[in-house]
Amino acid sequence: MPLAGACQVTSLNCYVRGILVADRDPIETTNLDIYGHEALPWSRPRDLCAAVIFLPATFLGTVRPDGRPHAAVIGSLWVDGDIYFTSGPGTRKSRNLAANPACTISARLATIDIVFEGEAVKVTDAPTLERLAARCREGNWPVQVEGDGFTAPYAAPSAGPPPWHLYRFTFHTAFGNATTEPHGATRWRF
Repeated sequence: MPLAGACQVTSLNCYVRGILVADRDPIETTNLDIYGHEALPWSRPRDLCAAVIFLPATFLGTVRPDGRPHAAVIGSLWVDGDIYFTSGPGTRKSRNLAANPACTISARLATIDIVFEGEAVKVTDAPTLERLAARCREGNWPVQVEGDGFTAPYAAPSAGPPPWHLYRFTFHTAFGNATTEPHGATRWRF
């Protein structure tokens, strides 16, 4: 088992604290930096995401049925190279995702700001719900699986009443802008 925070590469997979954190590598890396910095390695944001249970300062961008944008703060987890988050069934973000699963997730990590583009789908299979509930409990959110959602004594003030649906966000593109040395800006396609 690797040390906490260290990335142990086995084949194309990276494990941090014994957890698979990325089962895919970018198929295309594009340097977007206009100042001559090198393209950033995908391992930089990937390892930062994997080193925490809940991603810090995470925002979900969705589109309303009439085409207007919507943004919301979310709690999110990085598991097996995907991002998971919860949302109450009556919230604007859940209604938007039901109409159009395309969305963005952006986060400020320790040394890089990152925007992911992809799709979010509701998770209903019991094994995945139980596995993610256990991960949430590791992060001190005492969720339980009830039916096809989560319940807990508390959630974000804007979450609405339980149960909350779990969504899996699978990204196809990510943009990173380094906030510390080595600086740079990069796009990764998966």
